[in-house]
Amino acid sequence: MATVGQRGMSSPRELTRMGDRISFIYLERCILHREDNAITAEDAEGVTHIPAATIGTLLLGPGTRVTHQAMSLLGDSGAGVVWVGEQGVRFYSGGRSLNRSSSLVEAQATKWANRRTRLEVAREMYRMRFPNENPDSLTRHELLGREGRRVKECYRKEAERAGVPWNGRIYVPGDFNAGDPVNQAVTAAAQCMYGIAQTTVAALGCAPGLGFIHSGHELAFVLDIADLYKTEIAIPIAFDVAAESPDDVGSRTRRAIRDHINKRRLLRRCVNDIKHLVLTEAASDNLDDEDIDRVTLQSDHGTEVEAGRNYADDDIYEVPW
Repeated sequence: MATVGQRGMSSPRELTRMGDRISFIYLERCILHREDNAITAEDAEGVTHIPAATIGTLLLGPGTRVTHQAMSLLGDSGAGVVWVGEQGVRFYSGGRSLNRSSSLVEAQATKWANRRTRLEVAREMYRMRFPNENPDSLTRHELLGREGRRVKECYRKEAERAGVPWNGRIYVPGDFNAGDPVNQAVTAAAQCMYGIAQTTVAALGCAPGLGFIHSGHELAFVLDIADLYKTEIAIPIAFDVAAESPDDVGSRTRRAIRDHINKRRLLRRCVNDIKHLVLTEAASDNLDDEDIDRVTLQSDHGTEVEAGRNYADDDIYEVPW
């Protein structure tokens, strides 16, 4: 088997599109290594081969060890890696972007840098979550108030539907067991959604810290995207799992989330939602996610010129003293 140093990096055409990947795979108490272009997971029952380019997010649970070669392959494949455990998500790590173009991150930064367009995106996020409401005239504070009331109402309705007692959201950072089973299920569902959102944001080359609703954190935009699916997917599944049994809530919630989003192809939807939020319609139609792999230089009047050449003797670019 060739060493890492002998391998070339994957080209954009060799990588599986983000929307076509498996949403996430959860592994625990195993050793992860690399064999050709597959990740191997070895435990007491044997070795399992997982094609790296098909993974959206890899969730590593307690007792997991991973080699440098495995991480190199995951990074080259654009897969996200999230360390999780009984006490919740410990660390987020995104692989290399599948999108070689900077179009998305530039569009995101442009909308984020302007207060008016930043608010417009925040309103659109609210509209996507609650399509029966019109947030066009709402201020930021009014958006936060309405979102809070809708989430509380969602918790109440899901508790009534599933027949699960609900005494409010209880979450203590670093202590997964602080809440009752339904709160543990909600936390586990949130972990999965954050991992999926983080991986998609990283795969598209967006800036995770430039949030339109959340702010002041390196994953602000990730939290924005994950919240798009909170009341539709995460909370209902968490209550269903808690209603079935109070045992092993965390792992059962992860499996239920995985099965649901694979069936509904949430990764593809997540990719399209991000494009919808940060790109104009014309720019979205012209964007090629995989094939653009070029570098240009910024010149005057918003133009871009070819990189890899010296412009010192080009009269067009001389600046008069």
